[in-house]
Amino acid sequence: MRATWFMRGAGAVLAMQLLLGCTGGPALPPPFAEAAPQPRDCPADLPAGTRCLGGQDSAGAFYLIAIPKDWAGVLVLHAHGGPELGAPKAERAAEDLKRWAIMVKAGYAWAGSTFAQGGVAVRAAAADTERLRQIFVAHVAKPKTTLLHGQSWGAGVAAKAAEMYAAPGSPRPAYDGVLLSNGVLGGGTRSYDFRLDLRVVYQYLCANHPRPDEAQYPLWMGLPDGAQLTRAELAARADSCLGLAKPAARRTPEQSARLKTLVDVIRIPERSVLGHLNWATWHFQDVVQKRSGGLSPWGNIGVRYSGSADDAALNAGALRYAADPQAVARFAQDSDPDGRVGVPMLAVHGIHDPIAFVELESQFRSTVTAAGQAGRLVQTFSDEGEHSYLSDPVYPALMAELLDWVARGEKPSPASVARRCKSMEGGFGPGCRMQPDFQPAALESRVAPRQRP
Repeated sequence: MRATWFMRGAGAVLAMQLLLGCTGGPALPPPFAEAAPQPRDCPADLPAGTRCLGGQDSAGAFYLIAIPKDWAGVLVLHAHGGPELGAPKAERAAEDLKRWAIMVKAGYAWAGSTFAQGGVAVRAAAADTERLRQIFVAHVAKPKTTLLHGQSWGAGVAAKAAEMYAAPGSPRPAYDGVLLSNGVLGGGTRSYDFRLDLRVVYQYLCANHPRPDEAQYPLWMGLPDGAQLTRAELAARADSCLGLAKPAARRTPEQSARLKTLVDVIRIPERSVLGHLNWATWHFQDVVQKRSGGLSPWGNIGVRYSGSADDAALNAGALRYAADPQAVARFAQDSDPDGRVGVPMLAVHGIHDPIAFVELESQFRSTVTAAGQAGRLVQTFSDEGEHSYLSDPVYPALMAELLDWVARGEKPSPASVARRCKSMEGGFGPGCRMQPDFQPAALESRVAPRQRP
């Protein structure tokens, strides 16, 4: 296979680079410029006979590849959630492969990158994923079908990668189909609005992030450059104010009242408050310092907060910020989907997802429809309340339906996915809770509308 790539010569390399340029993707090195992956130990949960390979690509991303014993030629490129901050770690790829072992159990080869860039950089993560696909083709095998799977934030990466490398009219699309699960699909400029609201309402209630004796800064900044606050320290502050680390019976009346106000206004469960607060701190810091030119891509001008015991006082006392138009445009260019995807897309979302609201699917459908690609998107929903992973039979069912769409043009429906999922329970265990008739409400029904540049 490697010899085949070399035989194609400079003309093939130029053609590939022109293709990537035409579809908006960063220039990537020729596939044979990447070192071949090396054998790796497979996680214990993979089927017997699975072959695992791994390495570090030319950009610095670690990756793992798993190929089942009786592989039939379908490759799944995985874009993970998060994102991780800081330098990539090989352990992340191993964790992802273990979590998504269901793909290998279903007979598909799997490949996942840690991403090289660290932080909230969507296009760079899409390029890392495409680089891994090229490594697989150059050094492992040429798949019959290549599917792209994005989970959580990685669903936004997958949507962007499909725009960059499988746009309508692409002569050689890199991917044949896309699976999106529990996706953060509203783009960075809309998906994170509620986290600014969280910071603002939390500060109104708690006044300890920052404390009055600390340097004050606009909350959209996350943290100022050089701040030494740790996650443990933030957790202690949140516990002091809200009693998050205590059973409900051990909270003071004041803590219980503040926590009730926060979850009622922001509309998130207690169990996800600290996670969202962390993301609204360190991920906001990453975006502002590295992705938006030091300016705010979020604002809350015009927001009417509701659900507290005294909404008038809350709205009068909550800090207000205007989004900067240049920052919004810059962040949108990297992170917002445009919907121009030329291959089938199948999505699934837990209806009660506490991390990526199911209403984000409405925003994504509007984006895809505006791009004239509504016929390429089918969205399905499961009556589940977890974010990182739904039940085992869901994913093989989705993959089988997506492959039928790709190979034979048999477009799935929410009902056909539900039936397929039930049929998969015999081989992959119980857990199908698909809701074929569910339709998510508009995003602004969950996150208060606001002025936008």
